[in-house]
Amino acid sequence: MKLKELERQAVQVWSPASQYPVYLATGTSAQQLDASFSTNGTLEIFEVDFRDPSLDLKRKGVLSASSRFHKLIWGSFGSGLLEASGVIAGGGDNGMLTLYNVTHILSSGKEPVIAQRQKHSGAVRALDFNPFQGNLLASGANDSEIFIWDLNNLSVPMTPGSKSQQPLEDIKALSWNRQVQHILSSAHPSGKAVVWDLRKNEPIIKVSDHSNRMHCSGLAWHPDIATQLVLCSEDDRLPVIQLWDLRFASSPLKVLESHSRGILSVSWSQADAELLLSSAKDSQILCWNLGSSEVVYKLPILSSWCFDVQWCPRDPLVFSAASFDGWINLYSVMGRSWEVQQMRQADKISSSFSKGQPLPPLQVPEQVAQASLIPPLKKPPKWMRRPAGVSFAFGGKLVTFGLPSTPVHQVPQPCLRLVFISQVTTEPELLTQSAELQEALGSGNLLNYCQNKIHQASVQSEKMLWQFLKVTLEKDSRMKFLKLLGYSKDELQKKVATWLRSDLRLGENPQSKGDDLNSNRQQAFSIQTSKHTTWEASASSDFFDELIPQNMTPWEIPITEDTEGLLSQALLLGELGPAVELCLKEERFADAIILAQAGGSDLLKQAQERYLAKKKTGIAPLLACIIQKNWKDMVHACSLKNWREALALLLTYTEPEKFPELCDRLGTRMEQESGWALTSEARLCYVCSGSVERLVECWAKCQPASSPVALQDLMEKVMVLKRSLELLRGPDGVSPGPATTYRITQYANLLAAQGSLATAMSYLPSDCAQLPVQQLRDRLFHAQGSGVLGQQSPPFPFPRVVVGATPYSQETSSPRLKFQSSHQVPILPPRPRIFTPQSSLMMPLTPSHPSPYQGSRMQNTSDYRPSGVQEAQPLPLGPGGRPGPQDSLKNAPVPKGNLQRKKQCQQPLEKINRKELPPEHQSLKISFEALLQRCSLSATDLKTKRKLDEAAQRLECLYDKLCVGTLSPPVLAGLHEIARCVDAGSPERGLAVHAQVVGCSSFSEVSSFMPVLKSVLTIAHKLRV
Repeated sequence: MKLKELERQAVQVWSPASQYPVYLATGTSAQQLDASFSTNGTLEIFEVDFRDPSLDLKRKGVLSASSRFHKLIWGSFGSGLLEASGVIAGGGDNGMLTLYNVTHILSSGKEPVIAQRQKHSGAVRALDFNPFQGNLLASGANDSEIFIWDLNNLSVPMTPGSKSQQPLEDIKALSWNRQVQHILSSAHPSGKAVVWDLRKNEPIIKVSDHSNRMHCSGLAWHPDIATQLVLCSEDDRLPVIQLWDLRFASSPLKVLESHSRGILSVSWSQADAELLLSSAKDSQILCWNLGSSEVVYKLPILSSWCFDVQWCPRDPLVFSAASFDGWINLYSVMGRSWEVQQMRQADKISSSFSKGQPLPPLQVPEQVAQASLIPPLKKPPKWMRRPAGVSFAFGGKLVTFGLPSTPVHQVPQPCLRLVFISQVTTEPELLTQSAELQEALGSGNLLNYCQNKIHQASVQSEKMLWQFLKVTLEKDSRMKFLKLLGYSKDELQKKVATWLRSDLRLGENPQSKGDDLNSNRQQAFSIQTSKHTTWEASASSDFFDELIPQNMTPWEIPITEDTEGLLSQALLLGELGPAVELCLKEERFADAIILAQAGGSDLLKQAQERYLAKKKTGIAPLLACIIQKNWKDMVHACSLKNWREALALLLTYTEPEKFPELCDRLGTRMEQESGWALTSEARLCYVCSGSVERLVECWAKCQPASSPVALQDLMEKVMVLKRSLELLRGPDGVSPGPATTYRITQYANLLAAQGSLATAMSYLPSDCAQLPVQQLRDRLFHAQGSGVLGQQSPPFPFPRVVVGATPYSQETSSPRLKFQSSHQVPILPPRPRIFTPQSSLMMPLTPSHPSPYQGSRMQNTSDYRPSGVQEAQPLPLGPGGRPGPQDSLKNAPVPKGNLQRKKQCQQPLEKINRKELPPEHQSLKISFEALLQRCSLSATDLKTKRKLDEAAQRLECLYDKLCVGTLSPPVLAGLHEIARCVDAGSPERGLAVHAQVVGCSSFSEVSSFMPVLKSVLTIAHKLRV
């Protein structure tokens, strides 16, 4: 691509790499004449500003010269001084060498000419500054003359050696070695190159082609390898570039042959040693890759020969080319179409002729309009390649690459670049604990594992939780749960016996001692008689039962009209109900209970209720719960200070079928009403009920930011509880819920990141249909490589896409399209929608009646839009599916009431066509709809209620995406986390999670439902619901 251009018949030179801004110096060429046949010379300096889009260069300095130039070179000598820009050396006719101070040329102040020397006998065509010592300048001219100038003392130049070679030749090029400062080489027209050692003042080697057809026109040293150089030939019979290595100087290492005529100049990139520029008489400029010996960049054929090409020292992408037609052009090797520059030129001309009015568009002939496309480099250049790189891969792998540690000239060609794959472990403690858990699960020795955890626990709540988890693995767990809560039957019997003995001692008398003696005798007698056979005992009993006591006192039945009389009359008539009523009225509760027991269960129940209603003692509610067995009321009404006693009641009296639900209710109440004070104790209720899902949700509320150690602790509890449930119900009776699956997947990801792939895969549920679990299982399976040989591969979890030129059809436009159309349906372009990623889908329009899919699609495209943004309405259709005659009027925004009626008409169709939500995502809809309902009940102004109504309709887009399964795993995880925050009554935390999800997901994926979800969460936060 052409960047800049300058019309000058001149030789050129770039400013050194340390110079900024970048300059290009030009000197009138001694080899060319213009139309005026003037022999005057001019030295000009131009600033190269690539920020300027124009092709022109800004001239910053100009100086008239006494002669024209064959060669220019710009050195950095003196650039360390204040406001110093280096020195330009110019070689002219008659052996003239002139040195210029660049700073004085740019400032037009002091005398810019530093010195002029005329030591050479002919034209000075070769110049080069030493890259290590900026004060050393090499110059070459006719008759094999080479001088080394010291800019600190220009009086007497030195020579690299004697003119021993015969015959004497012109010096076509000079170049200092880029690695060794005392090595200089010269190129001669005869095709040979001489390498000089200035320490010895003699040539050390001569390189020559044996074909004797080389006519050297250029020379360049390798930027990195000290022993390699290139020579180019301007002979049309041998237009080649030869790469030589002085260690094997009998023949060239490589010969580059792509030019059809003699090569005029070469330039080796100092930023990338593989790139070499060349220009030739075939009007071509080529860029070579010396590693592969191929042309990697090629400019279109120019109109004239280019006699000099040079890389820009500061900007490695840019090079300049001076041609015999009087133009100096600046190009970029990154390539671009020239059409842009042609349009710039056309616009520039149009602006000159427009006179304030735009010209009609230019009709370019087709053959002229063909753009010349310049491809960029086939291989990224070295300055754009990363010298080192690092990236983390799945499974905790760290992939790195970098430059070789050995020097460049010692690296064999071609150089092998190594890529290192390392295993990175950042959580060694996690892996240790995970291995212990895996070993306990594999061996089945979970009791010892729990016991170790009990000893290791430093917090009493953690110790209690592990004790409960251990009990779940043992038999008779209910009694052991009671013992852990502090209630033991053995201890109770001892306490009661002690209490009774203390009461007897306080009220004992001689008569009581006699009674005790008689009772003991009777007890001993009864024990002895129990040893007799059954028939003997029954015979004896019958005999004594028939005996009538002798001294028995006769008792009377009261017949008075008082309470005693009425009670006796009711009993004589068998009216136990009125009798019980009389006893209750007189607060003879013991008599009432005894009579009610004789009257049946219904009467006994009524008597118990009346007794419990009248007796307001501290233990009355407990008696009521035990007698009436109304455990739900007990769970909701008891004081949370007595949560242990409530749990003990459930463990003692409730049936196994109702026990888990009641424990979960008690735990939920402890979480919600205690203000986070009893959240950790609520986990004991979930352990007793075996509710793994609620245990995980409770943990999530206590741990807002899940660290690896906390997640490991959760998984230990979950796996132990899960194993106890498997022992109780069987392996098929336990299925993890959404929260548990999410945490297990998170834990498996964490293990995989530490390199524990097999262990991570063992934790994933095998029968889970959630997409993140299936995708992680697939990645873990294939990441293990040979470690899973013989195992069945999991099902492919990603949607298969057929890549090819398949025409866009109705059947492929939407995953919900389930019918085949029997006739051609006209398709209209989709109308623009805002915040809707599926705007490219086309809506089928039928001539007479809409299909079920059409109703669903119209519902989607009309309902889901952000509040406050007017949506474009669809074109109303007349007969045959065409726009009606009053399109402009009908296309206007319709009143909101009509739109609502339209939605109500289409709602049944949507319900018919939409799939059911997957089970793992149904909790999202429940949580969000419950939040909307709470906000609606709390809202007082109509504006907020209207926003909530619109939000309820626009959240249908989210449910559609959940049905189709198009959301990515991070978004799904974030939505479930938001739902958990909503259920916990913390919309501000939900807003924080919302911001994280939006920040790490694509706009097109979440734009249709995330804004409305944020609006609902904001309203909930303001209303404090």
